[in-house]
Amino acid sequence: MDRGNESQNNMLYVGIDLGTSRSAISANNGNRNWIESYVGWPKDFVAAKALGKPILFGKEALENRLSLNICRPIDRGVIRKGIEGSEKAVKEIIKYLIDQIHPGSDCKINAVVGVPAESLNSNRLAIKEAIAEYVNALMVVSEPFAIAYSADLLNHALVIDIGAGTTDFCIMHGTIPTEEDQKTIFTAGDYIDEQLLSSLTHKFPGARINTHMARQLKEAHSFVGGLEEPVIVDISIGGKTVKTDIKEEIQRACESIVLPIAETVVELIAKMEPGFQEKTKKNVVLGGGSSLIRGLASYLEKQLKEYAPYHVRCISDPLFGGADGALKLAQDMPASYWQTL
Repeated sequence: MDRGNESQNNMLYVGIDLGTSRSAISANNGNRNWIESYVGWPKDFVAAKALGKPILFGKEALENRLSLNICRPIDRGVIRKGIEGSEKAVKEIIKYLIDQIHPGSDCKINAVVGVPAESLNSNRLAIKEAIAEYVNALMVVSEPFAIAYSADLLNHALVIDIGAGTTDFCIMHGTIPTEEDQKTIFTAGDYIDEQLLSSLTHKFPGARINTHMARQLKEAHSFVGGLEEPVIVDISIGGKTVKTDIKEEIQRACESIVLPIAETVVELIAKMEPGFQEKTKKNVVLGGGSSLIRGLASYLEKQLKEYAPYHVRCISDPLFGGADGALKLAQDMPASYWQTL
């Protein structure tokens, strides 16, 4: 038997996008999946009996959150060290994701994991500890770099990954990006949720609205730059359901992230050699879950025109762009880049 082929056949490559709000996995056996980044354990024996499971994940955990000690273990893209249950929850998310791609019982797994650009160093050890018992080798990269690699944006491009906890920027100029090529800001999806919640609680003082509800409203109705029709939703006030238009609040909350993103784009482009700036301005690409906000690419492009002409577009698959890029990196990675666990 050819031992080299046997070893290759037993190797499974995976890419993982470990996100504040959603986490996704792609594998070279053709399987991929995603969950919302929540883990929950039954609060007591009654909850355990009612739920029939020792642990719940993602949407199922959110739907049963009143019966659970629920944990969102990643804050602004960083594993919440020292917060009870967080490190255990991250391990459970990684285990769950790997189970979803159905690895063979005898295969070895090499994994590339994407994290926010400026948390690479602080996250490396925590991710290594969380993933060590499930994989053979590891590499940690920035999420916008993974997105860039997925879309073959290897040169003259600026990739912006707009997630829940962070917005991450990465300039690609034909090499692996350095720290100077990348930046993280914290005006992202969670910031929109906070702005929307503040506006709605101010508008409806007696309403029972929480962050989870604000997030659901954002995900269902988000837009920037104008919308002809109203945004009619049901709000519970004093036990009575009231239909109301929250179009203005949705727009103001979603547009609150645009100026910080535009300013960071201009800042990063200005640091480039002048001869390469124009090509990069014409190749600004948005990824991440919050890039799904209606009208965001064209609205950001319009804001950037105050500085110079830019061209902004979205990647075709924001949900799996990071995981697919991490998988592609894993398959192309020279052996010397892997950290064996």
